[in-house]
Amino acid sequence: MLPVVPRLARAATILAVRTWPADEYTRVTLEMDSELKAEQFTLDNPHRLVVDIQGLSMNSAINDLVAKVKPDDPYIASVRAAQNRPDVVRLVFDLKQAIAPQVFTLKPVGDYQYRLVLDLYPKVAQDPLMAFLQEQAAQPDEDPLAKILEDISRNPVTPGDAPATPPSVPGQIATPAPLPSPPPAPVRPGRSRTVTIALDPGHGGEDPGATGRAGTREKDVVLQIAHRLKARIDKMPGMRAYLTRDGDYFVPLHVRVQKARRVRADLFISIHADAWVKPSARGTSVFALSERGATSTAARWLANKENAADLIGGVNLGSQDKQVARVLLDLSTTAQINDSLKIGGHMLEQLKSVNRLHKPRVEQAGFAVLKAPDIPSILVETAFISNPEEERLLRSSAHQNKLADAMATGIERYFAANPALASHDNVS
Repeated sequence: MLPVVPRLARAATILAVRTWPADEYTRVTLEMDSELKAEQFTLDNPHRLVVDIQGLSMNSAINDLVAKVKPDDPYIASVRAAQNRPDVVRLVFDLKQAIAPQVFTLKPVGDYQYRLVLDLYPKVAQDPLMAFLQEQAAQPDEDPLAKILEDISRNPVTPGDAPATPPSVPGQIATPAPLPSPPPAPVRPGRSRTVTIALDPGHGGEDPGATGRAGTREKDVVLQIAHRLKARIDKMPGMRAYLTRDGDYFVPLHVRVQKARRVRADLFISIHADAWVKPSARGTSVFALSERGATSTAARWLANKENAADLIGGVNLGSQDKQVARVLLDLSTTAQINDSLKIGGHMLEQLKSVNRLHKPRVEQAGFAVLKAPDIPSILVETAFISNPEEERLLRSSAHQNKLADAMATGIERYFAANPALASHDNVS
């Protein structure tokens, strides 16, 4: 008889480490060839986050993480790593401020293997509205903050709009704490208010979106287009633009919608670059939400692909607030969809002069990011990044400027044709 020799557990291998610093939160991702368990705790005086990863041994990839922390990271000052026990690696994050960490694991999806995700949110979560006010106040206009506060006082928060406090459930996405609503001011008949356009560059951070044959990443080009469009909107009288992400970091789909509602957006535009299995597919498309199913098989396929962004970008879907998801689904109104189709029509009319249209009409499908119940919302697929010619155009500054010009004109004509939407008399 042969002796029974116990098998030694194989230590996991770290395939890659990535950091995604942003004002809202910093994400640290460790990609591994097997699923690992981690425990974490925080310490004060000074602020530190300690993470113990089981089944791991020190290697060069962990040292890469130490080197990847950038001096301008708003949350991490430095990282230390050591073999705490024979099968446990301890990471110690020296922090610049108190945080509310969210640590969770993700199973393989897309091009990724197992991932351990560390999201470092501030203990006092950033409020999109206050950040927007501060950004506007920094503009060279004459006393812009007073003007914005006047606008907000005329359009107070309605019950239920205030976001929840940061969650304590591991893996759940932290959201801004509620702020007191400003008192309503008397409405001056006939006075127009500043219109806010929420621009949503798709994907970001862990989620690159589609990638062209030349290596162009969707998340990069749509952010560039969004910045160009924002610059144009901010120069329009009575309009201002807000970006749901202004850098290379991931924002969950439902948080994009929450941000737009929090800044009281009058219009929501999600910007993407399409991809298809065949490189011959080309053209620009505009989509709105549908209550009754997709208007085409391609629209349904695209909606399913875009809705999978949370899986790729890294959200613990099982811990999301189901009530939020249900409200966003149930309260999507026919009026919102009708207004979305109107702005979509104006957008197509302008974009057809920049690029051929993939479909001559606004298509509809169940895009999660378009489900704000009270904001007209469209998704613009600027071109097919999977088409070599259109990929080349998307990389071009001149073409990005043409797209931004066309979309800005579409927005301007939409509000010109629907002046009540930009009037205080229409605010409830």
